[in-house]
Amino acid sequence: MNTAPILQIEDIHKDYGTYQALKGVSLSVRQGEFIALVGPSGCGKTTLLKQIAGFEDATSGRISIDGRDMAGVPAAQRPTSIVFQKLALFPHMTVAENIGFPLKLRKVVPAEIAARVNEMIALMELKPIYLDRLPRALSGGEQQRVALARSMISSPKLLLLDEPLSALDVKLKKVLQSELKRLHRSVGVTFVHVTHDLEEAMMLADRICVMRAGHILQLGEPADIYYRPADAFVAGFIGETNLLPVEITRRGKDRVEYRGTGIADETGAIPVRFIADQVGTGQALMNVRPELIRRIGPGDKAECSMNAQVTEIFTKGGTVQYRAHTPEGYDLAIEIQGTSDLPMRVGEDVRLGWAKKDIWVLPAGAA
Repeated sequence: MNTAPILQIEDIHKDYGTYQALKGVSLSVRQGEFIALVGPSGCGKTTLLKQIAGFEDATSGRISIDGRDMAGVPAAQRPTSIVFQKLALFPHMTVAENIGFPLKLRKVVPAEIAARVNEMIALMELKPIYLDRLPRALSGGEQQRVALARSMISSPKLLLLDEPLSALDVKLKKVLQSELKRLHRSVGVTFVHVTHDLEEAMMLADRICVMRAGHILQLGEPADIYYRPADAFVAGFIGETNLLPVEITRRGKDRVEYRGTGIADETGAIPVRFIADQVGTGQALMNVRPELIRRIGPGDKAECSMNAQVTEIFTKGGTVQYRAHTPEGYDLAIEIQGTSDLPMRVGEDVRLGWAKKDIWVLPAGAA
């Protein structure tokens, strides 16, 4: 992948009267990258997408695409294309006319439009017999492919995706997520994808940008975001997790000493690489993902462990999630591979353990 930035966002602010939707957002996106913008409603991710597309002007800051400052450049003249949640296909136009419409606006000759439409049909794995049909004659997934074909026909440098799969049923969404991944890999265009679906972001994106209240909290690869979150909010937003209060009693160059109520630990220490940079001595949070916790049987050992009582069981098909309550008042989530023979029962007293390599210590603070 070419590491040169195709999109450079520098200190973007966007105000709507007294409301600040974006508060100094800066972001660099590499050529050919697939980046996902995630965050709660109102965090600014769709507003940021509108700034990139040119649908709105920033209050201050700078956006450049392929080295060109986009200030004053209208949306129609930017090297971008966008696919919305509501596909906005023209109902009175055929599939071929819908796909070829961007080239018609540019006054491309009909023969070239027809050739490019056929290329897009093949790329999106749509049947040629669909070309003369109206969009309403197609399924939701087929209409989504038509919208993607229309967005790609003008060879944009950036494809902007504003939750295009959110209205689809779960099974169809999985199919089209796979199609998006294939499309990105085959065409090499840079994708910027806004989504509320965190699993979708983890599956598709090269990097994930987590936003909250007009700020970027963390930008990183999916595994880093998931296992090395910047703070308690990111930890809880990107999947379910366990956050246990601990006290850092000493932070050395290579080793950190801690203590946590109810946590059995022979050494009371972990390598400093398992601690977020901003954590010093004092109160902190130990983050352990549910799938990294296991039941400790008689004679088994674990580097860290706690006593608990099982309170709930949730079967999720491929996995089973348990909720357990500790004598210290903590609620833990544990997730294991699905099985027809459940190894724990509601009301059962258990001992739960995890490895120190699976710990990530965060700053204390509200999620």
